[in-house]
Amino acid sequence: MTKIAVIEDDLPMSNQLKGWILSARPGIQVDQWFNRDDAEAAIAREDYDAVVLDIELGRERHAGVAIINAINKQRATPVLVVSAMPAAIYRSIMKALDAWDYLQKTTFEENDFIETFLDILRTAKPKPEGKAPVVGGDELQLDPLRQNTALWRGQRVNLPLTAQRILAALYAHRGEVVSYEDLYKVVKSGRNRDNIRKHVSTIRDAFKEMDAQFDSIENVPMRGFRWAGTVSAPPAKGKA
Repeated sequence: MTKIAVIEDDLPMSNQLKGWILSARPGIQVDQWFNRDDAEAAIAREDYDAVVLDIELGRERHAGVAIINAINKQRATPVLVVSAMPAAIYRSIMKALDAWDYLQKTTFEENDFIETFLDILRTAKPKPEGKAPVVGGDELQLDPLRQNTALWRGQRVNLPLTAQRILAALYAHRGEVVSYEDLYKVVKSGRNRDNIRKHVSTIRDAFKEMDAQFDSIENVPMRGFRWAGTVSAPPAKGKA
């Protein structure tokens, strides 16, 4: 069962976050913790799929920073920070700590939180063992001079124009992180992270309609996205 930890000292806010999580993915386990000691003990004991936490817990102004450091020492659990601290200051700090993303309280809505949370569950899942990523290759074919010509393993990928541009930017720099700022340059409107994530989600869905195992686009927490190749390989041919 998917297990999520919500670490927030304000009970109404904690319950609201839990409610949003359950509305987005019913049936998962959500544990609520309200102080640093209990949270760190739970993290050491449980194997959470994701952690949602506030930076300030009670009188400890930077308790969340200590908790993230504790998480990083044990396992690579994605952390979504939800805090009232100004994003202009703390986003870069959370980025340095490898947090997944930073949402400033009172500046985002339920849909923003749910989209970010689902993105974590969708892209931070463990990769299948025994299959190394293959970067590049000829599985994806793009013609930058024409529209609607993206081909995946010989099949046409149906994508809106903006999604095509984002796909082309990712594939042109395959194996490298393409930052949100660079992706803003290929969209004409909606130059914000939430909009870019929605376009990437559209791209993933289009590929998965043809290949359920498609997993070539990686989310790089708080930085952008990367075309990393495909982890699925064609079945090996039997020996003659």
